[in-house]
Amino acid sequence: MRRLQIWMKLNGPSWENTYKEDFRNMTEENRNSTDSSSAFTHTSTMTAILITVYSVAFAGGGIGSITMSFVLVKMNSLSVTTTAIINLVVVHSLLLFTVPFRLHYYVNKKWVFKMPLCKMVSAMVHIHMHLTFLFYVITLVIRWLIFFQWKDKVEFYRKLHAIAASAAVWVFVMVFVVPVFYFEYGRSGSYNDTTCFKFHKELQQEGVKALNYIIIAVVACITCALLGLQIFILVKVARKLSASLWSHQEFWAQVKNLIFICVIIVCFLPYHLFRAYYVQRVSDHEQLESYNEVFLSLSALSCLDLLSFVLSGSRLFKQKGDDGTEFVTEVMKELKYLWSQFSLMHGKSGHSRSQEPVEHLNSNMKEMLTECMADNNS
Repeated sequence: MRRLQIWMKLNGPSWENTYKEDFRNMTEENRNSTDSSSAFTHTSTMTAILITVYSVAFAGGGIGSITMSFVLVKMNSLSVTTTAIINLVVVHSLLLFTVPFRLHYYVNKKWVFKMPLCKMVSAMVHIHMHLTFLFYVITLVIRWLIFFQWKDKVEFYRKLHAIAASAAVWVFVMVFVVPVFYFEYGRSGSYNDTTCFKFHKELQQEGVKALNYIIIAVVACITCALLGLQIFILVKVARKLSASLWSHQEFWAQVKNLIFICVIIVCFLPYHLFRAYYVQRVSDHEQLESYNEVFLSLSALSCLDLLSFVLSGSRLFKQKGDDGTEFVTEVMKELKYLWSQFSLMHGKSGHSRSQEPVEHLNSNMKEMLTECMADNNS
């Protein structure tokens, strides 16, 4: 004990400095560990919602993308609509590839991968949302051009043209969009390597705020225009086909168009509307970041659209006639609607000694149908 006191007197200043340095290092390590453990700010409820939404999108979107890929093989590859759906499958697949990384982070509450991968996963959900929105708009515009008879069909002249159009979209994304996200995303502040999807400090820049507001305004205006035009078309079709509305193919074609717009309203519009508030109040409340992530996760549910398209077109969900009677019935309904004097007689044909009366009857029937179609512009 005596020797220890003598040693402390002789080495007092150096020993005290060493002790302070060690204490400072321990305090810094404790602070870092505390920051790492508390970096995951989502509550258990928010985490459960995020895991559920992304799991549903991953399962349903994966099944829909695989099934739709087989369906597209049998479709017209020159159609612009088919080309848009093919690109939709690609962009959905790219998002679904990044979903497991998100689920791993939400379950373990810690990002164990590199920060560049975090940026890519975070940026992919935004790229997916806006590309899906673009392909929806293209599909709706093409279907409306056909409805208003401005175009009988919208097709590419060659498969090479369809490939070139798709390649142009993806080259634009790879050259102008992806580098911006990679080099500028997450550059304004210092972020914890164990935390991901928290790049809110970028919103402190006035240029980023302005860009967000422009995107929000464009998406909201286009959505309102699409919805208004589709309602106008549905009302027009309902007035024209009031007698056989529910059995007419044109009505259900417009209902399918409405499904596209409903996906936009449910999956994309809530995020953009909340984003307008979030950009302005991002630094006021930390929990706003969790709400922003939940609204953003809704955009991933748009991957279920392919599954819904497959199910709605599946024969399992249609009544089938074993001898074509359903098709004949639909044709008769259309003829009755277009030709009010039309009447159908059931019975068996007798054996005529001569074929001339039958041919004469067929000729008269053909002339009457031709005149009827000319009068109704059909």
